[in-house]
Amino acid sequence: MSPSLYSLSLRESRSLLYAALFVAGNIILPQVCHLIPQGGLTLLPIYFFTLIGAYKYGWQVGLATALLSPLANHALFGMPPAAVLPGIMVKSTLLALAAAFIAQRCQKVTIPLMIAVVLLYQVIGSLIESAMLGSLTLGFQDFRIGIPGMLVQIFGGYLFIKYLLKK
Repeated sequence: MSPSLYSLSLRESRSLLYAALFVAGNIILPQVCHLIPQGGLTLLPIYFFTLIGAYKYGWQVGLATALLSPLANHALFGMPPAAVLPGIMVKSTLLALAAAFIAQRCQKVTIPLMIAVVLLYQVIGSLIESAMLGSLTLGFQDFRIGIPGMLVQIFGGYLFIKYLLKK
């Protein structure tokens, strides 16, 4: 395993600290994005720090971030609404698993790998969400209006992880 990309266990105190920081990021960033009309729907902010946590620190930190972030946001702010919470939880979980798997397998961060992570969780998640909602249109809504958010995940995620790797 590369000394830069880890797979930390949640039994380690630093893993819990990282997960807590990423959950806090996934609480703050959506609140900022919701100041922009339709900011949550177009920028997909609740996934950003899940991507970072899972790619840099492994599936356990990523999964904790993926599951706790939407639940904390919903409990604190009522966003995401209960009706869309299951779909977001599915996509968050898929994102954490895809990012951790690709990071562990490839041991580097590149734009093509970020594209692979985002497309993997979005396509599979949208198919599952379509089945849950009974509508391809609703299930694939991120591909209609969330492209800016996917681009932020790809390029912003790449830059953020590269920054963390230098530290």
